[in-house]
Amino acid sequence: MESQSATDYCLERVRRYDHARYLTTLFCTAEQRSLLAAVYAWNLEVAKTAETVSEATLGEIRLQWWSEGLSELWKGNTRSHPVLQALALGRGNLEKAAQSFERILDARSLDLDPSPPANLDALEDYAEATSAELICIALAALGTPADEQERKIARHVGIAWALTGLLRAVPFHARQKRLYLPEDHLEVAGVQRSDLFELRGSDQISGVVMRLAKRAEEHLSQAREHAQGIESDRRAPFLMAGLNDLHLKALKRANYDPFDSRLARLEGRGAWKVSWNAWRGRF
Repeated sequence: MESQSATDYCLERVRRYDHARYLTTLFCTAEQRSLLAAVYAWNLEVAKTAETVSEATLGEIRLQWWSEGLSELWKGNTRSHPVLQALALGRGNLEKAAQSFERILDARSLDLDPSPPANLDALEDYAEATSAELICIALAALGTPADEQERKIARHVGIAWALTGLLRAVPFHARQKRLYLPEDHLEVAGVQRSDLFELRGSDQISGVVMRLAKRAEEHLSQAREHAQGIESDRRAPFLMAGLNDLHLKALKRANYDPFDSRLARLEGRGAWKVSWNAWRGRF
């Protein structure tokens, strides 16, 4: 596939299946947008692993294929896949974030285990290893690896985004008999797993969701405390924080019931929120 076609492929995949991140790429140059789309399209490929395989072993094989594909890419060899071909256009910058790519792949192997995280620390470790590391890769795609301040902000924004996304995805994961709510929280609250797997809301489930949503709010607040001094051309990967605010407000309006159908809609406000924050120099 020609590089331009590979880039178009990634842009379309991200626009369709990761629209939040797609919106943030609109505040970059065309060249930066293409490389960010490649990074986010790669993330889509590895994030869907558990959904596309029938057993854990096949998932591990799939993740290993992507790991080997990246190793070859850093050596100058590109496998015949549009995402890897698009990543190759920014090989020099992205190779500096090679450890972040590998940490994401390692964390995604946890998706192949249906057991929930043992506690909040385990859940936040997973969130950091997936979502926060992806922000660090995006920053490398913009030209230089994340510095200490940017990594600190990326950690908080990434964890908040992952926590909120997992709360919104409770129905989706429940249909697959998968759980990402911390096991100790479920036990203390007295949550019946049958309620979750049969898509039945309860006060106990809402209580767990509320506590995790509040934790996401804390991470966003901490991210913004450190946001001073972030250059405008480095801000795009953090713009999802504004969308996160909208999702958390929607959860609150739904009384933290993850099965409330209203949670699937942002009523077109997502693009407005990202644009408004970008214009104000905030996230």
